Amino acid sequence: MSQPPPQVERAFRYYDLLMAGFVAALICSNFIGAKKVAQLELPLLGAVAFGVGNIFFPVTYIFGDILTEVYGYARARRAIWAGFGAMLFAAVMAASVVHLPPDPSEPYNEVLQPALYTVFGDSFRIVAASILAFWIGDFVNSYVLAKLKVLTAGRFLWMRTIGSTIVGQGVDSLVFYPLAFAGTWQTDKLLELMAVNWAFKVGVEVVMTPATYWVCAKLKRAEGVDHYDRGTSFTPFSLDT
Repeated sequence: MSQPPPQVERAFRYYDLLMAGFVAALICSNFIGAKKVAQLELPLLGAVAFGVGNIFFPVTYIFGDILTEVYGYARARRAIWAGFGAMLFAAVMAASVVHLPPDPSEPYNEVLQPALYTVFGDSFRIVAASILAFWIGDFVNSYVLAKLKVLTAGRFLWMRTIGSTIVGQGVDSLVFYPLAFAGTWQTDKLLELMAVNWAFKVGVEVVMTPATYWVCAKLKRAEGVDHYDRGTSFTPFSLDT
C-alpha cells in the first residue's frame, strides 16, 4: 500500500525578514532604550517624562500583529519563541560582560566598567520580569488577534489590532511592573506608571494603524496568503506550523 507523499512546508519570501525585524526591535527596545528616561514639553500636558524604550517596544506588537494577520498564529508563535531565545541570550551575554573582571592594565576600563554596569547591570528580578512579561503578553496579543479575525471574518483590522494590543500590552504591564518593582516602589506610583505606559503603547498602535493596513495588504498580495486560524492548536508550547 503506497504511502501519501510527505507534506512540504510552504516557503514565504518575507516571513524570515519580518521575524528578524521583530527580534531586532525586541532586543534593541529592551537593551538600548530601557535605561534612559527622556522628558518632552507637550502642549497642554507640560513636561512629560518617559522611558525611551517605550517608544520602540510597541513596534514589536506591530510586527506581531502583521505576522499573525498574514501568516497565522502558528508562524507568529515561532517568531515569539525566537524573540524569547534572543532575549535570554542577550541577558546572559550582558551579565557576562558586566561581571567578568576587567583588565586593570587597561586604563579605559576605569570608565567603561561603571558605564557598562549602569546600562546593562539590571538585577535578575527586572530581567526575568521583562522576559516573562514579553512572552506572555505577545502570546496573548497573537491569540486575541487570531480569534478576532475568525469571529469578524477578516473585517475591521483596525479593531482587531488595537483590541489585541490593549489586551496584550495590558497583560504585559500587569506582569512586568509588579514582578520587577513591587516592594521597591510605592503602590500609587507603580499603578500610575503602569497606566501611563500602557496608554502610551496603545497610542503608538493607534497611530501606526494606517501603516499596519498598508503592510498587511502588500504582504498578502506578495505572498498569496491570508491565513485564518480555524482548527489551529493555540498551545504556546509548540513550533509546528
